[in-house]
Amino acid sequence: MPLTETRLRALKPKDKPYKVADDRGLYIEVSPSGGKLWRFRYRIGTVEKKLSIGSYPEINLKDARQAAYEARVKVASGGDPAMDKRKQKIRSEFLSAQTFEAVAREYIDEMMVQNGRADATIIKANFFLDQLTDAIGCRPIDEIEPFEVLAPLKRLEAKGKHETAKKTRSFASRVFRYGVATTRCKGDPTTMLRGALITPKAKHYAAILEPKDLGGLLRAIQDYTGNFITRYALLIAPHVFVRPGELRHADWKEIDLEEGVWRIPEGKMKARRPHAVPLSTQVVGYLKELAEMVGTEGYVFPSARASVRPMSENTLNAAFRRMGFTKDEVTAHGLRATASTMLNESGLWNPDAIERGLAHGDSNAVRGVYHRGKHWDERVRMAQWWSDYLDTIREGGKVINVAFAKG
Repeated sequence: MPLTETRLRALKPKDKPYKVADDRGLYIEVSPSGGKLWRFRYRIGTVEKKLSIGSYPEINLKDARQAAYEARVKVASGGDPAMDKRKQKIRSEFLSAQTFEAVAREYIDEMMVQNGRADATIIKANFFLDQLTDAIGCRPIDEIEPFEVLAPLKRLEAKGKHETAKKTRSFASRVFRYGVATTRCKGDPTTMLRGALITPKAKHYAAILEPKDLGGLLRAIQDYTGNFITRYALLIAPHVFVRPGELRHADWKEIDLEEGVWRIPEGKMKARRPHAVPLSTQVVGYLKELAEMVGTEGYVFPSARASVRPMSENTLNAAFRRMGFTKDEVTAHGLRATASTMLNESGLWNPDAIERGLAHGDSNAVRGVYHRGKHWDERVRMAQWWSDYLDTIREGGKVINVAFAKG
């Protein structure tokens, strides 16, 4: 006889568990402690299986019958409700352990550290994670809502750190997308926040754009009396116009002084593509002088405190400040803008060759000998012309006429 609410309330515990049937496989099991648990009995082939539906009175008779009906439908269509419930439980337990911080650290390790990303990139990623840890670090990544991510970003904005807030949101987005790819979450909640943050004002690195001023800087570098390794880094930096991080991570094994080429592996490049820098005779000369003093093992510009580490990212800018140049006058990164502007204004060089020299827009990700790409011969001539030009303005000579031949 089917159960009723009255009969259910009247069921009393006994010395041993017992069952009372309702209808079509649904029954309730009463334990010696008085607990009442709904179960549904069904078969998959010749195998009898049981599905736990929940406790009475939390699950009343009507809801238990509805759950049993849905289970029968699933069985009729070839499913296994008990197996599905077990899988869901395992997944829920798995996801609850997949916190944002755990997934983020895995992302940093697998997608950055093991892929050989630059140390500076990894340090920045950990910095962005630190901005989010207190708010969402311990939260299961699959349960995080957009407002939870927005809160720490708004706190950064309130401190005037608009660029940091923007980059932190971008980092969080990459972590969530990694979580989607590895089945830890279903989507990226930060996509809804793109219009919620203040757009930071474009900030350009201070750069010298007048030949007379550049000549003064070059003379100051020539007379620099600080650490000799820093001095050589300062001497070389204006000639090669690589990013400061690429310069300070230069390794002797990447440099061919005979051929006059510095081959930078993709792991050290911002665009994750290998890059080659043609070296003028002046740069080769500086490097040979430095090699005679420090040898040709490890970093070209090692840290003053530990030779196994590159010089600090602040070293060159700190040297500029000691020479009397303010951060609004010159920066290490601004030397790239100096070279780009003056080379373009000379009218002597193909803009594409200049862009390749700056490691912009090179879509050819893999080359057998990657310095033999398009514009290489022109870049070799341009590197020598630029070094000769720098020597001229350093000595106070006239600015080279743009009508000079490129050959």
